[in-house]
Formats: sequence, structure tokens, C-alpha cells
Amino acid sequence: MNREQDHVLVVAEAGVNHNGDTNLAHKLIDVAAEAGADIVKFQTFHAESVISACAPKAAYQQKTTEADESQLDMVRKLELPEEDFVALKKHCDERGIVFWSTAFDLASVDFLHKLGLKLWKIPSGEITNLPYLRKIGQYQDEIVLSTGMATLGDIETALSILEHAGTQRKSIMLLHCTTEYPAPLEDVNLHAMQTVRNAFPGIRGVGYSDHTEGIEIALAAVAMGAQLIEKHFTLDKQMEGPDHKASLDPQELTALVTGVRHVCTALGDGIKKPTAIEMQNRIVARKSLVASTAICKGELLGEHNMTVKRPGSGISALRWDEFCGQKAERDYNVDELI
Repeated sequence: MNREQDHVLVVAEAGVNHNGDTNLAHKLIDVAAEAGADIVKFQTFHAESVISACAPKAAYQQKTTEADESQLDMVRKLELPEEDFVALKKHCDERGIVFWSTAFDLASVDFLHKLGLKLWKIPSGEITNLPYLRKIGQYQDEIVLSTGMATLGDIETALSILEHAGTQRKSIMLLHCTTEYPAPLEDVNLHAMQTVRNAFPGIRGVGYSDHTEGIEIALAAVAMGAQLIEKHFTLDKQMEGPDHKASLDPQELTALVTGVRHVCTALGDGIKKPTAIEMQNRIVARKSLVASTAICKGELLGEHNMTVKRPGSGISALRWDEFCGQKAERDYNVDELI
């Protein structure tokens, strides 16, 4: 996460939207790079190490996959072999985009460590997985910890485990997240992102993992201080698989990146002062003291012969009281600046 402080990182979450096809995974990298994302992220796992045979599918997964298919069977089809991730990382390097992947089991953590990962994503489902947290914490690398489904107590416990394992709190970013796909707007609670930031002083910062439809909530999160935005994307929302329908298509991903950059630019430095272009426009938009009728030299100025009009290049209208009752120093025509 070595970016300038005011740069919000955009993580294009490819996840398992390659459907287990390495060719699709490489195409997802190209889409993310062309959209201008900073990072493209995948998921690394051994299905049998993550999911038991009796584990049910989530409600959203039941809607988007075969009804008689178990969660384990569903996830098996989405698994990529380790050699594919080596090739994906190389492809990312060639395209100038950061490769990232979430490990879901200890063997995958080992593999990604050997692959050279120095930034770890801990997904919401692993926030209570003590052996997993301890293993990642021992590397003393930077960590992004997603907090979907978590209480403040869950977060504090996870931070303590990571710290005791060796990772300093200042190296950990917390991601606000609502674990539902798509996430209903009434459950997003963006203010909770700020609550998390205030509750855990010393953390690296906060971000937002967005599961809502569209891009506007992610942009709102940036305006509220998110330093990282993570969003699922796909080549085609109509593809088979659990996450495609809740993902952005390539055009929407480009719009998200553009929108994030625009919001960051618009946020500015917080100092309230006229900009250079405003200084030019002040002359056009502000008003000056102007003769409302013809005025003769020596005539007293006041409401009967003086008004306020544009441009603002004359005597400021703030000085109205000062000039009322004064003698005109010369003759003035109607609409002439005093």
C-alpha cells in the first residue's frame, strides 16, 4: 500500500469470477488494468481444506447456482491450481497492476507467502480463525482486515491476535463490509466505517468492501474517508457462478475507478479559501457601488442616487454605509462605478 496519502486504492475483486478457467482469470486482469484499478484480487484456496461436506450454501449462492449442488461441490469448480497463480502474478506485473489474492486456508497462506505477497487480505469469514490470524500476523506485513458480520469486540480480538503474533496495529487497515450479495442499502451503514476508525486508534486507516449494486455507495464511502475501495467485477453478469450477478461489468468498473479519482480530486485539502479561478470570477460575480441616476459633483451620495451592481471591480458593496452621505468627487453617469 505504498501510495501517496491522498490516493484511494481501488481493488478490482476478481475473486472466483473466472469460474475455474485460467483464461478467464487472465482476461479479468486485462479488464482491471484497462479500467485503471490499482490492484486485482483473486481467491486462493483448497476447497476440501476450507469447506466441510455438510456446509450449506448461503441464500444468495442458492439463487445463483444449482439447487442440488453442495457448497463444497460449488467451490471445487472455482479452484485454481497454484501454478496458475504464478502465471497470473506474472501477467499482473506485465500489465502494471498489483496482483493480490485472499488465502482461505493455511496451506494457501504458505503458498502466497512463497509467491512474495507482502500485503494480506483477511476476509470477513476468517476474523475469528485464530490459527489463520496468528499465521498471517507472524509475517509482520501489511494487512487489510475485512469486518463483515463482526462486532467491535470481534475486531478487537482479531487485532490483539495479530499484534501478539508480531504485526503492529499501524500496519493494519480495517474494511467496513456488509456480508450479503448484493447488500441491501438499509444494511450498509456507512457511518459504521467512521465508528470503526474512531474505535481503534493507531490503525493504518479504514476502507470499504462494497457489495451493493452500482457504484454510488462506494463513491460515498470515499467521500467519508475510505482509503481503499474493494468491488467485485466480472466479464459478464450473466455468467454462471455465485458472484457474477452482484459484480460490476467492465464498463461499470471503469466508471468506478474514474468516479473514485474524481471524488479524491474534489475532496481537496480542507482549507477554505478562494481558488485561483474563483479570484478571477470574483470580479464578475461580486458587486460594487454604482450610480443609479446621473450624479453631479458635490451631490450627497445615498439610496436616492446609488445602488449595488456587478461587476465587483469597483468599491465593494460592503462599504455602502461608509459612502452614504459623502459628497460625490465628480460627475457620474447612470451605471457608472462610484
